[in-house]
Amino acid sequence: MRRVSVAIPGRPYEVTIGEGLIAAAGEHLPELPAASRAFVVSDRTVSDTWFEPLAASLRERDLEPVLLGVPSGEEAKTLQVHGTLVRQLATQRAHRGDLVVALGGGAVGDLAGFVAASYARGVPFVQVPTTLTAQVDAAIGGKTAVNLPEGKNLVGAFYQPSAVLADVGTLASVPDRDLRSGLAEVAKYGLTLDTELLALLETRLDVVLAREPEVMVELVARCVEAKARTVAEDEKDEGTRLFLNYGHTLGHALERIESFAGHTHGEAVAIGMVFAARLAEAVGIAEPGLTARHVRLLTSLGLEAEVGLPPVEEILDAFHLDKKFQGGIRFVLLRGIGQPEVVDGVPRDRIRATLTAMGAPA
Repeated sequence: MRRVSVAIPGRPYEVTIGEGLIAAAGEHLPELPAASRAFVVSDRTVSDTWFEPLAASLRERDLEPVLLGVPSGEEAKTLQVHGTLVRQLATQRAHRGDLVVALGGGAVGDLAGFVAASYARGVPFVQVPTTLTAQVDAAIGGKTAVNLPEGKNLVGAFYQPSAVLADVGTLASVPDRDLRSGLAEVAKYGLTLDTELLALLETRLDVVLAREPEVMVELVARCVEAKARTVAEDEKDEGTRLFLNYGHTLGHALERIESFAGHTHGEAVAIGMVFAARLAEAVGIAEPGLTARHVRLLTSLGLEAEVGLPPVEEILDAFHLDKKFQGGIRFVLLRGIGQPEVVDGVPRDRIRATLTAMGAPA
């Protein structure tokens, strides 16, 4: 078991990483003196397996569990579902001391966190992530949001959890495609902030793909440590936290385009990282070879490094909703492995040419 502190000024909390944490959740929660109930937000697939052991442990902490079911995946992240959940809390007379628990992947965590942030102007909130993407990234750092038809995560708040319990035992039943999608986020940390993690992926991938609990604890903990350091320095995406968006500029743009539907978040981010490496080479920031290393790594993880892309104009239009957009498109690029920076003023013709080279119709 590993514990990582997220030292947000005035709102620190701990991330606990280990096997069997869901069945022992009550032992690892912080003090919640005003809580009598725990409203557990989860989709049917996850709750069928994990709600009962979580509920039993919550009862041992004198917290009465109440399951609030939501749709699976991004279908949960809507204003309509958010409204339904806050109405359910109000109907059941939840008070400001009661606890909201996110049990599931990143979408459930984003939604439940926004519910906790907005109900009664803020109630305690605990993340219990069950996917690799959520454990290494989405559950850490306090970004909560729902989507609009115009784009992802456009309505939300920065709202830190009281604790995060990452039970790597849940990863044993995660489908291969979802695991590999999560490994895209792990690769992001290795390429930008933790070169030792990159070495782990490049030299010990067999044990990672075997999901050996001890290795998964190490993998998740290294990602959490990297994110915790970054978030403690820059909670609200005003500086170094933007580095965590590596690959996400194109990745999020693709997720906004209907013709790209059917791909996972990690698959979109993988393509986004290859694009960022190509662009860094094209503008002379990075030496040749960066793209090739990206492609080797992501291919070994079972992720397609290059796929058919939507038309260039659709992608350029989608870039305008990127949170880094500031008078123009801004990118996180690498000067080399472990050397990220935010780059403004990339010539539009270079962006177009790089997209075209990756197969986007002009």
